[in-house]
Amino acid sequence: MLEVLVALAIFALAAVVLGATYVNALNAYEAATRRNEYGEDLRFVRAALLTETDREKAEAGVELDLGGGKRARWQADIAPTSTVDLFSVSWTCAITDPARREPHRVTQTFLLLRPTWSDPVERSVLLEEVRERIQQIRERAP
Repeated sequence: MLEVLVALAIFALAAVVLGATYVNALNAYEAATRRNEYGEDLRFVRAALLTETDREKAEAGVELDLGGGKRARWQADIAPTSTVDLFSVSWTCAITDPARREPHRVTQTFLLLRPTWSDPVERSVLLEEVRERIQQIRERAP
């Protein structure tokens, strides 16, 4: 009788472990599918930022219709860097889908080279600093 109880306990423990593993595999598959499902939409919405020539419009963001009842809302926080015409962009996008309860949210940070976003005064200051650094390097060179 004792051996039967031990065997049942081992079997129950194995069933719980296998069940938990199966549920984790299903959750991982669902997450991977969702990530791939929104990949094309995210590329389309990010292209809207990449083609925007006005910095103020880029920071304000846009709401886009993606078809199939899906809508995307994005906005960007743009900060100049110490390099001329180079900007650090923190881009946030939320895609609402009628098939999902919660919107799919993505935040990315990347660098963009955008001469049209530069303030002319800041740009001239940075260019002057670059000229000075180049001149210093030339003076040190034999």
